[in-house]
Amino acid sequence: MARIPSKSEILDWIGENPTKTTKRDIARAFGIKGADRIDLKRILKELEGEGHLEKRKKTYRDPDKLPPVSVLKVLAPDDAGDIYLSPLEWHGEGPAPRVLFSAKATDPALGEGDRVLARLQEVTGEDHAYVGRLIRRIGTNPHKILGIFRKSAEGGRILPIDKGSDKEWQVEAGASDGAKDGELVEAEQAGPKGRMGLPSARVIARLGDPSAPRAVSLIAIHEHGIPDDFPDAVIEEADAKKPAGLKGREDLRDLPLITIDPADARDHDDACYAHADDDPKNPGGHVIWVAIADVAHYVTPGSALDREARKRGNSTYFSDRVVPMLPDRLSGDLCSLHEGVPRACLAVRMVVDEFGEKIGHRFVRGLMKSPASLNYEEVQAGMDGQPNEKVAPLIEDVIHPLFAAYDALKTARAKRQPLDLDLPERRIELSEDGTVTSVAFKDRLDAHKLIEEFMVLANVAAAETLIARKQPHLLRVHEEPNQDKLTALRETAQASGFTLAKGQVLQTRHLNSLLNAAEGTEFDELINMATLRSMTQAYYSPQNFGHFGLALRAYAHFTSPIRRYADLVVHRALITVHGWGEDGLSAQEVERLEDTAKHISDTERRSMMAERDTNDRYLAAYLSDRVGATFTGRISGIARFGVFVKLDETGADGLLPMRALGREYFHHDAEAQTLTGADSGMVIGLGARVQVKLAEAVPVTGGLVLELVEIEGKTVKPGKGRHRGAPPRRKAGQAKAKSAKVKKKLRRKKG
Repeated sequence: MARIPSKSEILDWIGENPTKTTKRDIARAFGIKGADRIDLKRILKELEGEGHLEKRKKTYRDPDKLPPVSVLKVLAPDDAGDIYLSPLEWHGEGPAPRVLFSAKATDPALGEGDRVLARLQEVTGEDHAYVGRLIRRIGTNPHKILGIFRKSAEGGRILPIDKGSDKEWQVEAGASDGAKDGELVEAEQAGPKGRMGLPSARVIARLGDPSAPRAVSLIAIHEHGIPDDFPDAVIEEADAKKPAGLKGREDLRDLPLITIDPADARDHDDACYAHADDDPKNPGGHVIWVAIADVAHYVTPGSALDREARKRGNSTYFSDRVVPMLPDRLSGDLCSLHEGVPRACLAVRMVVDEFGEKIGHRFVRGLMKSPASLNYEEVQAGMDGQPNEKVAPLIEDVIHPLFAAYDALKTARAKRQPLDLDLPERRIELSEDGTVTSVAFKDRLDAHKLIEEFMVLANVAAAETLIARKQPHLLRVHEEPNQDKLTALRETAQASGFTLAKGQVLQTRHLNSLLNAAEGTEFDELINMATLRSMTQAYYSPQNFGHFGLALRAYAHFTSPIRRYADLVVHRALITVHGWGEDGLSAQEVERLEDTAKHISDTERRSMMAERDTNDRYLAAYLSDRVGATFTGRISGIARFGVFVKLDETGADGLLPMRALGREYFHHDAEAQTLTGADSGMVIGLGARVQVKLAEAVPVTGGLVLELVEIEGKTVKPGKGRHRGAPPRRKAGQAKAKSAKVKKKLRRKKG
């Protein structure tokens, strides 16, 4: 009777003999015959169920995959004229999978031997494993143009929409892609100057009406000056990068570090794993691993990639596109922790006790291979008892331990009491042509909160390590509210019947107490909005002023170097203090940390404004066919020229101009954030419930103009015949006194 080999022996043999992977081959190699084959079959089934092997017909092989974004070589057309691509990065056993190239009409002609960056999609039931769609040819980086197409007999011209640019482009007759006069188009440089002395371009995308939804984000990109075209030197540098090997790294490939992201995520820059701590000195404790893509290995100080990443500061996200900080060769490929692909990482191993308090951590520079790329919804469904085929094998050994560690972290969070605002985030769903199909509020699953808590803990560990080692770096700073804003919040709370105590150092637990008191009441949203308005804006700084909102003494951004330059700086600082290589933080970078902090704080605000403007335009387009309809909402802002209302249904903000409030004069109290009618004495304040009619929706600007129908359940009546805008007979001080009297009566009534 032959000895039945162990699982590790079988895996080692398959790895050494990739062409002999049938059950018969394996049995012959270990001398297994007769009834013993039943035990071998059982072991192979277990290895398959654990994800170590993948069965294809009658053979077993290691389930390695190609990254979703890959560099491939173009092969000669076959007898049928089809073009196949050969991957240049293949870590699996046996021959590399076949990739069929699927060309679009606007793709350039490709020749045998060309290298391309392509997005891959797995297929089944075909003689090829993937279909590849071109992102671009390696080594080429055509200049992108956005503008209005003007048709002519010879083809046409493109007039740029960039502010301050008067440069036109000539389009030959066969390069217009059928664009119509007046359409917004995206084009790329096609060659030298044409007949009219203008540079040549060819249309690669027709975006239609400049005010149409597909044009919205592109216009915002250009309006806010967000760089969306990588210089040639940057592309060349990115294309020349090769996957990092194991040299100088800790081998983490056996750790089941899974990525959990939105379902539509194209990159995966963080992965996690947890298990119960087996140290008897830490009963009930947990070990948490967080691994982050090692961007610093590829983006070195002073390189073209580094200069461009610093210039951009961060990636910018829109509903229909992303403007990345790094080229797609890095952001979608080498620096993305794809399933089944070895990837370089910086990882932190953190030990927490049974109450979620971190009692130790260490950082490593490693090489990992994620067994699964999952999304939030399927992880949550698995935890709730409805796992799909991908999640089911991971439930006991991976998913349950993650949530057990998260339960401990929740205990520590409850003790620390970070600011607990309830501000639901809206999600704008688009069709393929860019039209808004729905606007809904995003679900907040425990799976989301789990990843957030793990990332916060990793960021704290990074800050603590660098501060302890006196290594210069960038911190994420959030200072406490100033006294003026606190006074305004305190007045709003008092007018609503709540109390925010005076005479003590403000802590987040005081604000949480206020938020909890308002929860479930008619003032819930008002108190949340007023608290948010009282907060200062977070920023980056080489000095540590703490993070008020998270109730943390020190906080650094470590977890997203693909999309934030601050995180890349932190990675380099960690490389320096651990002596992991020459790609750490340079002396020149240390000298200009102040400038870098200010610059990337500015680029972050620029992206936020562009994203907000885009959402406003999408919402205005979505609501444009509902002019005349009525909506409910709450007053979210008070200004001298009118009132802002946040609509319940979509979260969109509209303006009630002063003329829509009635014919009387309204006194504006900037401190109390109120408007008081000079004749009626009506007080309009933050958080008031209103019913409004949509009078105007302008997609080009994103503006919504409203008419007031009801406020706090009362129909609005016009003033006492006073002309709009006429000054009041009584003095402003009298109106202010009346406002205070009304608020006092309101407080007495609530009490």
